[in-house]
Amino acid sequence: MSIPAALARRRNYVGPAIFSYGFRPFFFGGAVWSAVAILLWIPQYVGAWQWPSAIAPLDWHIHEMLYGYVPAIVAGFVLTAIPNWTGRLPVCGAPLAGLVFVWLAGRIAMLTTAHIGLTVAAAIDVAFLAILFAVTMREIMAGKNWRNLRVLVIVAVLIAGNVVFHIEVIVTGAADYGIRLGIGATILLISLIGGRIIPSFTHNWLVRDNPGRLPVPFGRYDIATLAVSAVAFAVWIATPSATWTGTLMIFTGFLHIVRLARWAGDRTLADRLVLVLHVAYAFVPVGFFLVGAAALWPDAVLASAGIHAWTAGAIGLMTMAVMTRASLGHTGQPLVASSLTQAIYICLFLAAVLRIAAAFGGGPALMHSSATAWIMAFGLFAVSHGPLLMLKAPNWTRA
Repeated sequence: MSIPAALARRRNYVGPAIFSYGFRPFFFGGAVWSAVAILLWIPQYVGAWQWPSAIAPLDWHIHEMLYGYVPAIVAGFVLTAIPNWTGRLPVCGAPLAGLVFVWLAGRIAMLTTAHIGLTVAAAIDVAFLAILFAVTMREIMAGKNWRNLRVLVIVAVLIAGNVVFHIEVIVTGAADYGIRLGIGATILLISLIGGRIIPSFTHNWLVRDNPGRLPVPFGRYDIATLAVSAVAFAVWIATPSATWTGTLMIFTGFLHIVRLARWAGDRTLADRLVLVLHVAYAFVPVGFFLVGAAALWPDAVLASAGIHAWTAGAIGLMTMAVMTRASLGHTGQPLVASSLTQAIYICLFLAAVLRIAAAFGGGPALMHSSATAWIMAFGLFAVSHGPLLMLKAPNWTRA
């Protein structure tokens, strides 16, 4: 089917706006869950409250960020990108509502493990990513858009990480490899997609508003960096504390620094929607440096500093950058970061920096401040962008 024909048929959708496109329910639901999950986690962390669960509170917290929040945003992004990749109809209406239901069922299952059991909870939770993989595979193959199958490879690793997580919890009572698999897969996904959209959006803005040095487009250097990153993550997943792991991680961090410098981010200060993409990606090499330093000098640097540079920084800020931009663009709003949107970015940046700092000392105060900033960021997104996602009529021409 041609893209114009697909666009014409999309306009026939007459159901609720929130189920007209994948980004709508998954960006909104993911944002709300991200804030709620931290609200539930902090009282457990300080010992003020204990949720009846068969999973340790820390493992639950990590799982719901990696395998609860992240898959929702991945789903929103992929389901929205597929029509552009293939020219096919978007997944909308009842099928999309069904996917949302499966995702919500996973969140409820992970909250009720003490009642339904770990095995049942695992089956319900893993189902969402598995179904998303199948739907995406079907659409890509039907549209013969073979180059985007690489995204599915990383999604498959994310599924494997979730399965390993559950197996570890059931067998040993605590997760380890599944957590590192999830982090590695998500950062690789950010590196892959970021390497496409960051130079592209930067190029478009610079050509229009600030002519001069332009970003280097995706090429062989990017492919080499992604390949080295994949090897580095594989080594880290297997031997996180080894000397060679630390050395490889730091080397990979330098590759990402060079990659970021090639994208002319220093010339985008006037456009916050573009600038935030560069700032978010900067946390990728920071994570490599800190995780590498933790392996080489464990008495001086905790691995959690690098892990939170990746999770709170790269994942948190990059997903928010994509969510805000897509929510505006696909609902027909001007691509301009309002004061409220910029406040969201600042809150998330502070949440990441404070959480990294907490790994070097500072006690609960920094942890609480980081959590508060995180909750404020996602709460503000839900309040400011929620009406667009839930009520604004579909704008198919910008899809």
